[in-house]
Amino acid sequence: MEPRIHVITLAVEDLGRALAFYRDGLGLDSAGVVGTEFHDDQSGAEGAIAMFHLAGGLILTVYPRSELAKDAGVPFAPSKSGEFSIGHAVASREDVDALIARADTAGGTALDKPRDRPWGIYSGYFQDPDGHLWEIMHNPALELGAS
Repeated sequence: MEPRIHVITLAVEDLGRALAFYRDGLGLDSAGVVGTEFHDDQSGAEGAIAMFHLAGGLILTVYPRSELAKDAGVPFAPSKSGEFSIGHAVASREDVDALIARADTAGGTALDKPRDRPWGIYSGYFQDPDGHLWEIMHNPALELGAS
């Protein structure tokens, strides 16, 4: 297996709310909800998702929590935060502050004031409306364009 990730799917309670947060609130590009015509007779899962095409070919999708559980064949369970985070590196400390503020305004929740970490980065966290944890970071050792 070649080590890479192509798609990250986040389970969400409300597909429309998640689409609005990521597309309208954070400005990620999406065609909106797609796949509404699909139904998996074997699992019972409906196909409606929203996809966001990110830099480097990565695709972020949001999929209703109940349908993801059916599709994967796992028990439906309530969401839990803090088990993993999604990291997004930005070009400056100011970009960290601005993106966390934008997420908070868009319906997410800023969790802490961004700060210098002992390992040399400046970062802070927010949660999306479904509790998914995002770390926004500036690492001076990385060469990045504007976020």
